[in-house]
Amino acid sequence: MEEPSWRAGARCVFTLTFDVDAETAVLSHGRRFAGHAMTMSHQAYGPEVGVPRLLGLLADLGVPATFFVPGWVAERRPGLAAAIAEAGHEVAHHSYSHRPPTGMSAAEERADFERALEVFAGQGIEIAGHRAALWEATWRTPELIAEHGLRYDSSLMGDDRPYLLATSGTDIVELPVHWSLDDWEQYAFLPDPHVGSVIESPAKVLEMWRAELDAMRHYGCLFNLTNHPFLTGRPGRAVALRTLVEYALECGDVRFDRCREVAERARADRTLPRRAPEPPPADPAVYPVA
Repeated sequence: MEEPSWRAGARCVFTLTFDVDAETAVLSHGRRFAGHAMTMSHQAYGPEVGVPRLLGLLADLGVPATFFVPGWVAERRPGLAAAIAEAGHEVAHHSYSHRPPTGMSAAEERADFERALEVFAGQGIEIAGHRAALWEATWRTPELIAEHGLRYDSSLMGDDRPYLLATSGTDIVELPVHWSLDDWEQYAFLPDPHVGSVIESPAKVLEMWRAELDAMRHYGCLFNLTNHPFLTGRPGRAVALRTLVEYALECGDVRFDRCREVAERARADRTLPRRAPEPPPADPAVYPVA
């Protein structure tokens, strides 16, 4: 069989990604939370403390990363995206408002998507890829991504390796994600709104992610890790992430890349499967509940 060229000779590719949701992760549950000082400060910790700490970690280790930033966050903090890009990392599209597209009309999804692009264009930030808020892409999202010239999405879970999504225009690359490689399920907690209720030990999280990395090295996968600066930016969790990256570097067969670099190699890889994004049949006679 032909060797997949998207891995560039490595056994596993590690895309270290950060969703810089800040206040939008809570405001998307309701604008009333803007009046909750503790909750807003909990979210502001991400861009104010977490991002600088994580940028320092990445500089120490010499590895690249991709930061998915909502347009609202970039607009409110106009130097944030530029600082990330100047440090050598990728800034990618993560909606404008962080409202999930599955709760929007087609017109609302388009307006939110394009508003974010306008923010990044105004700041001189080149955008190559997209991640839907809460990963809740719709079946129309790939068409929107392709229409606006972006090259990849990172919201779906149909594989543990990159694959192509067919659109009416240029195909886009899907860099799949999974709940097991997301710090939200490990660390997220707020009394209101309810975003999670378990705060795991970083040692347990490190053990789980290291086991998954070893398995993905065996199977030749994409280790697409999603972290949030307001969560993993906390000291003990940042140290656990550092330990994981150091382990991956020591393995000798793991390659670190920005998402856009993996997507470019994947577009030229003849071994990638091509899938049409379309819903399965849901006959009301079989599934009567809408």
